[in-house]
Order: sequence, then structure tokens, then C-alpha cells
Amino acid sequence: MKIGDKEEIKQSVRDRYGKIARDEVKGCSPTPSSSCCSEPVFTPEMASTAMGYSRDEIDSLPEGANLGLGCGNPVAIASLKEGETVVDLGSGGGIDCFLAAKMVGEAGRVIGVDMTPDMVTKARKNAEKMETDNVEFRLGEIEHLPVADETADIIMSNCVINLSPDKASVYREAFRVLKPGGRLAISDILATTPLPDHIRNNLASISACVGGAATIDETRKTLEEAGFDNIKIKGKAESRELIQEWSPGDDFWKYIVSATIEAVKP
Repeated sequence: MKIGDKEEIKQSVRDRYGKIARDEVKGCSPTPSSSCCSEPVFTPEMASTAMGYSRDEIDSLPEGANLGLGCGNPVAIASLKEGETVVDLGSGGGIDCFLAAKMVGEAGRVIGVDMTPDMVTKARKNAEKMETDNVEFRLGEIEHLPVADETADIIMSNCVINLSPDKASVYREAFRVLKPGGRLAISDILATTPLPDHIRNNLASISACVGGAATIDETRKTLEEAGFDNIKIKGKAESRELIQEWSPGDDFWKYIVSATIEAVKP
């Protein structure tokens, strides 16, 4: 990758999402002034509804939990059960953690992991508003999860793995943390064709969930190499309409799509 080392990419992403947590910028656009999620053009509620959350789900969240940063609804494909343990990679303001907590109940447990200190602080404050006892948020990188081996029944993530410069490590860590028979329920941005250099080598595009997108074939291969079975990757062509709103006038939406990624640890 020509733009620098992995730490440079991580710091760029951390800076970007720290600003979002502090409400200094809005949403997922490479150019903040044209953000997909800035009022009045496209609110977080509008973005989340378009990506598959119900009105009831959105209304059940504390203010500040929904930042409109997702590219799908992983809870909808997770098939969560009472008593399960969930780990959410890149938990942000906590939207998916809080929805999952209701489904796994008091006997269950939800652990959100995020590498941005301001996001973790924001999510913990949101948890206080929810007065929930089965959710916790940990500061850490998804390439080096602060979670013990074979902890989780399910690992979720929403539009975050594309931000990692080391996706192989992310999926290896997910495999380590899952119990045997544990599963992945992920929404992410994937490339339908190799990205042009002007997108792939741009730090702003990477931190906007575009430039770091792996192809569908690359993702399948990475999951297989990590040890996963029953891999299912499904792109949602209709997501391109929303992705276009991220930065009107740019052409990156032609190369990417929101997708669901499911797999099982044998």
C-alpha cells in the first residue's frame, strides 16, 4: 500500500472517528462538508432506516447511540438467542450492542470493542442512559481483541472491518474468540471489482469506509484461511443508492457495495 504503513492508516481512522464521537464532523463521507449524515441532507435516522433498522429499533436507543455509520443491520442476521455472548467489533456509539443486549437477555452478555477512546467513552455514557447490566465496552483494536479465547457465541460488526489495514488478523482474532460452533454476522463494505489507485491510496477514502474495501473473493479467501466454514457473502445492490449520498459527485460508489458476511467456526 503506497500511502504509508498500517499504523498511519489506523491513526487516520482513529482521528476521524474521534471527531465523529465528539460531534465535530458527521457521518461517513470522504469530504465532511458533503456528509451523508449531516443535517438536513441525510440524518442518522434516515441512514439507519435505509440500511435495514426498523423504526422501533431506532426509537428504543438512547440519544447518541445511533451515529448513522452503519452499512447494514447485523443484528437482523444474527439469530440471537437468550443467554448468548456477543462481541461487537468496532462498536462505536453502541447501537448494535444495545439492540443485541435486549435479545440475549439478562443471562446473556454483550462486549463492544472500539479503538477510539472518545467512542468508548460515548458508548459507556449511552449504557448508563440505558441502565443495562449486560453490556460493556472495551478499548482495543479489532486486530488484537481484548477478549479471551472461546468467549463468544457470535461476533458482529457493522461497516468496520473495511477500515482495518490487516483484515487477515481481524478474522483470525474473530476465530480465536468464538466458541466452537460460534458464528459471524457482519455487515461491511466490499468491493465488486479491484479499486482504482486514486481511491485505494487515499487516507480520507479509507477512513470513509471506501478505500480499504476488500473484494468479495478476497474476503472469502481470508475467511477460509482463518478456518471458517459455511461462508455466505451477499452483496446488496440496492445499497448503492445510499452510498452515493456519502459524497455526491464522486464515482467511488460504482466499485463498492454493502454486503452481509456470515460464517461458522467448526
